[in-house]
Amino acid sequence: MQKPSIPKGTRDFTISEMVRREYIFDTVRKVFKKYGYSSIETPAMENLSTLLGKYGEEGDKLLFKILNSGDFLAKADISFIKDQKTNQFALEISKKGLRYDLTVPFARFVVQHRNDIKFPFKRYQIQPVWRADRPQKGRYQEFYQCDADIIGSDSLLNEVEFIQLIDDVFNELNIGVSIKLNNRKILAGIAEVIGTPNSLSEITTAMDKLERTGRTGFEEELISKNIPKEAIDELCSYIFTGKQSFISADYTNEDKIKLLESWLLDSNIGREGINELKEILTILSSSNPNLIIDLDLKLARGLNYYTGAIIEVKADDVELGSLCGGGRYDNLTGIFGLPDVSGVGISFGADRIYDVMEQLDLFPSEVTTSASLLIINFGEKEQIKCLKIIKEIRKAGISAEIYPDTIKFKNLKKQMDYANIKQIPYVLFVGEEEIKIKKFTLKNMNTGYQEKLSVPELIEKLQ
Repeated sequence: MQKPSIPKGTRDFTISEMVRREYIFDTVRKVFKKYGYSSIETPAMENLSTLLGKYGEEGDKLLFKILNSGDFLAKADISFIKDQKTNQFALEISKKGLRYDLTVPFARFVVQHRNDIKFPFKRYQIQPVWRADRPQKGRYQEFYQCDADIIGSDSLLNEVEFIQLIDDVFNELNIGVSIKLNNRKILAGIAEVIGTPNSLSEITTAMDKLERTGRTGFEEELISKNIPKEAIDELCSYIFTGKQSFISADYTNEDKIKLLESWLLDSNIGREGINELKEILTILSSSNPNLIIDLDLKLARGLNYYTGAIIEVKADDVELGSLCGGGRYDNLTGIFGLPDVSGVGISFGADRIYDVMEQLDLFPSEVTTSASLLIINFGEKEQIKCLKIIKEIRKAGISAEIYPDTIKFKNLKKQMDYANIKQIPYVLFVGEEEIKIKKFTLKNMNTGYQEKLSVPELIEKLQ
């Protein structure tokens, strides 16, 4: 008999893992609400016409497609297979796909419900997404995103607010991070000055992989996309050459902006991106003087829908890719029939945040269990009193449970082992003598210390 298993890139979550995951979700959700965002949900699957063409060529390859129901081959054009046009054939037998992210479905949602919402519209979503990526550490095929977006406003205060929100979330989670900032218009200006204005998508896709591929892989990818060699050489001279390069650690944000202003002097869109960056940094330096922002000119975030500021967050103490990212997108709703509506949003990767907190042992001890107290079950007579006590404890907002089976054949150890396995920090003994004196024995499972308390004293202690 074949052993049961799950697909690669997916995971089961144990009780202890879910308690920690919920801690992350609750923390992010609390900050979202503090900034005035309200929750919505969208379906796990969308029409492929909604998803395709929004994430670039690389993203389209990673979409999970869902076979049409019934006899999906009956109406399919088999000639696509004979002509080795597999992508076209896939669209013949599949009209729906699992969502790749939460932003494009959100844009579809805004257009579909535009008569029911008020602009600017602020929403958050915490839901799973799916990508047919190669599974590896920190990269899964099914994972959760925690998104917040504001749409219907051009103000750069929205970018500032998101950077402040990001800082709040990671401070709450006690994760040291670096917040990186760039602007897609600057990248468009770069493509323009090297003479390849129509190759922005190819350049940003290659730059998005730069830390993994290095210069050799970067150049090889651009060559494969038919970018002229002289354009590649000029781009590489600014990215890699000497101290005056994009990746120089010696440059301050002001130095990088001066470098860009000289290089993009003849690019209107490039100068526009520089001015937006300068405004965001000026507001942040006034409102959050202790907040450090790293102007990362090689930051590209290879999603086609970004048009302005782009943001990325990485952990300081763990090499695990991006923990959060986002940016400005103009006219994403236009492809669904609602033009000239600008938006900006961010997405937290809950799974990577979990991995970082696990590696750095950052989860508070109180989030390792689903219950704070276990009441030992001595017998049917004592159960009645236990039920009354636990009702008061739960009413006070304390999580507690009663062991369901009574003590038989001196199996107290079994109940104590249960508390240890579930990492329940306290157990309560409600025996016959304790019921008489209305004082119940509370044991700290970590220290072994025991004390007799009344129910009000017990509640105060646990709170």
